[in-house]
Amino acid sequence: MKTASIIATVAALQGAMGVALSAAAAHVDANPLLLTASHFLTLHAAAGLGLAALARTAPPFARALAGAAFVLQAGVTLFSADLAARVYLGGKLFPFAAPMGGSLTILAWLALALWGALAIARRD
Repeated sequence: MKTASIIATVAALQGAMGVALSAAAAHVDANPLLLTASHFLTLHAAAGLGLAALARTAPPFARALAGAAFVLQAGVTLFSADLAARVYLGGKLFPFAAPMGGSLTILAWLALALWGALAIARRD
């Protein structure tokens, strides 16, 4: 499934950036914003790989699952990029970038919970 491969590719890139930011926080700049960004990217990279694997099984509401995964990845990337920009560029990506990314992330997790509930109800 092409969609699952895209989700996995984005997750792998997020994982790589998470490790890179973690290394930067440990060896270059101990700014806690970098550590937060690295944690978010790494944690959600693992979630993205799990969602990609789940999407490959063609579950019920597969498009909804993929959509929630893409929103999750976009939200985490935006949130983390804004935190890194504050450290490396001396300012925000744009006004409200981090809260927007965080809100998208929260909404995506809620959408995934709804997807799970609907998938359970459909199988009963």
